[in-house]
Amino acid sequence: MSPQKVIISDQLDKTLEDAISECEHDMIFMLADETTAKCCLPVVESYGCLKGARIIVIGSTDTHKDLTSLSHVWQELSEGKATRHTLLINIGGGMVTDLGGFAASTFKRGINYINIPTTLLSMVDASVGGKTGINFMGLKNEIGVFNNASSVILDTEFLKTLDVENMLSGYAEMLKHGLISNDKMLSELLAFDVEKPDLAELKRMVADSVAVKQRIVTEDPTEKGIRKALNLGHTAGHAFESLALKRKPVLHGYAVAWGLIVELYLSAIKTGFPADKMRQTVRFILDHYGKMDITCDDYPTLLELMTHDKKNVAGVINFTLLGKVGDILINQTATKDEIYEAFDFYREG
Repeated sequence: MSPQKVIISDQLDKTLEDAISECEHDMIFMLADETTAKCCLPVVESYGCLKGARIIVIGSTDTHKDLTSLSHVWQELSEGKATRHTLLINIGGGMVTDLGGFAASTFKRGINYINIPTTLLSMVDASVGGKTGINFMGLKNEIGVFNNASSVILDTEFLKTLDVENMLSGYAEMLKHGLISNDKMLSELLAFDVEKPDLAELKRMVADSVAVKQRIVTEDPTEKGIRKALNLGHTAGHAFESLALKRKPVLHGYAVAWGLIVELYLSAIKTGFPADKMRQTVRFILDHYGKMDITCDDYPTLLELMTHDKKNVAGVINFTLLGKVGDILINQTATKDEIYEAFDFYREG
């Protein structure tokens, strides 16, 4: 994959102008969802570098991260006479950057795209690292490709418009980055008031969090090895998220936070993760994210959903677990009984 430039911006108009100038282009299209179109597009539409840009709008929330929305984007590009030299700018949360990145990667066999993430989740996770895709047949990110954006521009000013739930959703990925990094970073995250955040302090923490992901992605761009570290909490988390799609959809970060409870418990019983660190992190998650209401009757469904995880080999469920904070153990397995025991721990927490 071509290298990806991640820029923490204090002057979005100038940063975006520079990023656009680095992409040979004949036309510019901008993709937003209905929420971003209302809250974020007005911030950038007046920029001179976007003069004449054509706007594409899709439905909001992860329920629209599907073939119908993807087809709509392709149709708008085609009817707007986009070519292989056209540039697509995705402005929004992870749903927009995932779907927009996939649309750009496949239209005319691939056009350049720039991501401007506007949620904490998309800043620290979805927009960085070249994973693009859509949900399919009730499964998260089932269809997609690895393809880096030309640039990812992070401007934390957008976070001023974010509600507490979406702030927490992104923060779960930051917690994950702390767990796979070091004790200092994790302690700082667990002590931070995420529901009434100091945005200046959060900006520094976002930069630290993105640096963790960038380091791992650069080492392993297509997830053959250490990039699987970024899946901590996601094997169980995606199962929670897929189950929720059948009931009432939940924000991605909430599902990841719940997945962290399950996988930290597995880490404690299987790979020696310290019980005190597990309980401290689990307490933070329960206090801020609550729990998804599941019963023992849901265990087989969750287990079946976990068998679809993309890290699996020959039908064996693979987890990323930890020996201690920063001690990453990829390609770990667990028995059905151990997984059910972890679900018990989650329910009883």
